[in-house]
Amino acid sequence: MKTIMIWAGVLMLALSGCGQKEIALKNENLNVQWKKGSDGWQLNELQVLVSKTWTPVGTPSGRYTLLFSENKPDTTSTVFKTSTGVVFPEKIYRYQQDFWKQATASVSLNTAGQAVDFFPTEAKTTSPDAIVFSSDNDYLTLTATWTLDKTFSSDIVVKQHAVVKKDGYYSLSSPTLVTIAEKDMAWAAVPGYFQGNAIQKDFVRGYAYGQGVPERPVIYRERCVSTLTSIIDTKENVSFSVIPAPGLGRDPWAKDQKTHEDWNIGVSHKNRAAALSPSLYFPVLGENPSHLKAGDTLSFEFRYSLQDGNWYKSLNHAANDIYQFKKGLALRTNKESLMHRVEAMHHYLTDPKTSLWNVETFQGMKIGGQEYHGGVVGSQNDAIKNSDYGAMWMLANATGDPILQKNVLPYALNFKLAQQQTKPGFFQGAAMGQYYLMKRKIFVEEWGEFVEPISLTYYTMLDMGNILLFEPENKLLRDRLRLGADLLLHWQKSDGSWEVAYDQENQKPLFTDIQDLRPTFYGLIVAYRILKDEKYLAAAEKGATWLMKEGVEKGQFIGVCGDARYAPDFATAQTAQALLDLYDLTHKPQYRDAAIATARMYTTSIYTHPIPTRAAKTVKGRTREDWEIAQAGLGFEHGGIMGSAQRNGPIQLASHAGLFVRAFALTGDSLLIDMARASAIGRDAFVDSATHVASYYWQAMNKGSGPYPHHAWWQIGWITDYLMAEAQLRSDNNVVFPRGFVTPKVGPHQSYGFAAGKIYKESANLILREGLFSVANPNIECIAARATSGNRLFVVLLNDRNETLHDMLRIDAAKWKTGATVKSITELTTQKTTPAGEFVEITLAPYGLQVFAIDL
Repeated sequence: MKTIMIWAGVLMLALSGCGQKEIALKNENLNVQWKKGSDGWQLNELQVLVSKTWTPVGTPSGRYTLLFSENKPDTTSTVFKTSTGVVFPEKIYRYQQDFWKQATASVSLNTAGQAVDFFPTEAKTTSPDAIVFSSDNDYLTLTATWTLDKTFSSDIVVKQHAVVKKDGYYSLSSPTLVTIAEKDMAWAAVPGYFQGNAIQKDFVRGYAYGQGVPERPVIYRERCVSTLTSIIDTKENVSFSVIPAPGLGRDPWAKDQKTHEDWNIGVSHKNRAAALSPSLYFPVLGENPSHLKAGDTLSFEFRYSLQDGNWYKSLNHAANDIYQFKKGLALRTNKESLMHRVEAMHHYLTDPKTSLWNVETFQGMKIGGQEYHGGVVGSQNDAIKNSDYGAMWMLANATGDPILQKNVLPYALNFKLAQQQTKPGFFQGAAMGQYYLMKRKIFVEEWGEFVEPISLTYYTMLDMGNILLFEPENKLLRDRLRLGADLLLHWQKSDGSWEVAYDQENQKPLFTDIQDLRPTFYGLIVAYRILKDEKYLAAAEKGATWLMKEGVEKGQFIGVCGDARYAPDFATAQTAQALLDLYDLTHKPQYRDAAIATARMYTTSIYTHPIPTRAAKTVKGRTREDWEIAQAGLGFEHGGIMGSAQRNGPIQLASHAGLFVRAFALTGDSLLIDMARASAIGRDAFVDSATHVASYYWQAMNKGSGPYPHHAWWQIGWITDYLMAEAQLRSDNNVVFPRGFVTPKVGPHQSYGFAAGKIYKESANLILREGLFSVANPNIECIAARATSGNRLFVVLLNDRNETLHDMLRIDAAKWKTGATVKSITELTTQKTTPAGEFVEITLAPYGLQVFAIDL
């Protein structure tokens, strides 16, 4: 006999006795009542205490559902079309074909097998807060123990145990506690797949893009459910969710190889009958271990949670209370500091061999870029591109490195000038493509011959804007920036929006089945900050207002990756930062509020499971502890049905980290700061020891940059943004440096170093001199700056751990190359002196900061 047991959390409710017609569980927050009818025990009442008032929730049910199939379910996929009549996805989107076929097969569409519905025939209370229900039918004998959780009084824990009676494939569903009428739904989400405030009638938009609540009772794979829960909010301010017990979902690296794509548990927002009710399915029909023989047993555990609040409260509960996200963060520790990685990547990027730097001649001008060996339509493995212009100019300015200043920046600037169309016509001012193909000597877009307004924002406005922060007197670049800004104005529609793309050949709009739910308006923020023309700010506000109404309020977004047909991605986080920047310019609270709402929605792009442990795993022949390779804390490139996370897992490029720190400073929302730190700290298992460049995709582990050498610039960019945000937060705004513009494409991190900041009221410029400051403990970060007047240096020390750290700070004044010596080292709160070159004792509080001034 085969027995399958998966155990985990704990929860449930209280009241009543045996052999009665009514039975109940009740505590200070919940009142759940059953009544026995001709079909068995049905739920009669569900009430939640909301603002001191007992509030009924939904239509009571209590129906159990078993899915059964004698044979393995059919894997044939169903064809769906976009609203414009195109079979989705088009054949050119080769990365999405397999994902979509899996997602439109019978199991995912929840049409597989036979649905056997029933109510328990017997019920008895076994304690004041627990009831055991039992049922017997042609397929199984089932007992279900419902318990009120003593720790979390808004939760009910359910443990189901079944003995099957015939051979076949089985899937147990969580019982339908209540159903929510569409008119009563305020919000619904399966984190990582969709969120929204309304049912989406367009299946492709709802299912593929997560824009609204899909009509069908689809079942999602847990590999892209970022937090393992399904949530529905009612208009009565009750958030109703179901959460599987830890250990039920797949372990993405169970032992010595990737098991990320295993499908243990199905998650849905609807029951099999397509009524709104958060639901789980275990095992998934046709997957291991759903094939059982007569006499085999099956057990699984989950909980219902009914919160007085909204979906975000439920998400926090699932992530922190049940999946112990904060506990996983506590395990994180560095083997190499983030600043040391930046210093090492500086060497990587100044070596043409490791950085794959190329200088090509285009129309008589020498342009430079890094080789790109990912997918580009029309490429013969000859594409080059540049990524983070803000980081390039920032690093060159902070280091004073002549190699960057003479051998890289001039040719990168020429690349940018060549990329922009200057000939009069429909595309004058636009960036004609992200990539340059060296053999064909043309600029191309990633996935077709078209031009996007968002690409104009990215590769004209943002890149040129970031350069102009460092080179404000560059008249040619200012003229080019205005050319782009005026085209962005011209392309803006009367309602404030833009098209997704235009065909290069006939200038007709493309991808008209979706809207440009991205921060395209940000390009006009750049134009306003640089050119000081009020018309650009007015247009930016118009664009932001449209996006807030059509995107933020509805929970609908698209992404920027053409090879994923614009599946929602890190552009959502950029939207949050764009709105924050607009708030900084205008001080209008609606932009701040929308930014915070968007940042919170972006938390559903961050994994919070499985719970990291110290269990030993084998990774490429090397023993790693589970927490070292954990997905918890890492974000998607793009999740959902079509995203790369379906196969590759999350990414190491934590561009959102600085944004989350800034959002925490505004809200005090600890999930945001914990997610920022969990993405950044202790990720050494993904860093190539030779180059200090992290891999992009989780599944690559420590392969390094691979085909994407330009990602090192983005890594320098996000690390700097995160550390500067932490310094500002921890110093209570006493260490503050001006932020530039966000980087194109991968997220919201911003540039620094183009202007002086302040360190405890003293003006200073950021510098990077390798070895000038050093600490043995890799959990201590050293940020250096130089006073704008006089011979004073500063070092800002940050503790990456939630524990007090003691160490010694060493200052090597010779690295400054001035011949001066250190006369004194002054901590800004207490006076200390030491001879030049000696070690100075430091003490850093948990996640603390210490700042020293060094007089030369």
